[in-house]
Amino acid sequence: MSVRDTVRLQQVRLVDAAAGKVSGVSVPKGGWIATVRKALGMSGAQLARRLGVTNAAVYQNERSEPEGAITLRQMERMAQALGCRFVYAIVPDAQGENAQVENGRVEDVVRRQARAKAEALVLRVSGHMALEQQALPPERLQEEIARMTEDLLRNPPPDFWEES
Repeated sequence: MSVRDTVRLQQVRLVDAAAGKVSGVSVPKGGWIATVRKALGMSGAQLARRLGVTNAAVYQNERSEPEGAITLRQMERMAQALGCRFVYAIVPDAQGENAQVENGRVEDVVRRQARAKAEALVLRVSGHMALEQQALPPERLQEEIARMTEDLLRNPPPDFWEES
């Protein structure tokens, strides 16, 4: 195994571990700032004093967070003022056959990409074959997509992450 493969494997383990830790965690409707503040029994005015800002600034941050219009630095400051720690992560999303679990694995994201590329290629070739009355039956198409998906997983081309 090359150094590059070893580093990638370590990164995969790190991302998959993070996904496991946040499984089942989703942003509350009102955002984390307001939710934690209320859970602590802290008023907006008390949080504002701890931050050295106005009440309006706290409420603005609480409104901005659920909209995604707050910076990581602001979230960090709010968390510290709440006596908490701010954590963020980018984790694989489960889709398709793995949708019953909340978070996927790096392998799931790679496999989805390989399948999308395989489908695009097989369907493109199949379209050309159909013009020559040599189209494959649907079950054969699915077999070819599965075979090509595995090929792409074993040996991804340089354009693997490019849109098909």
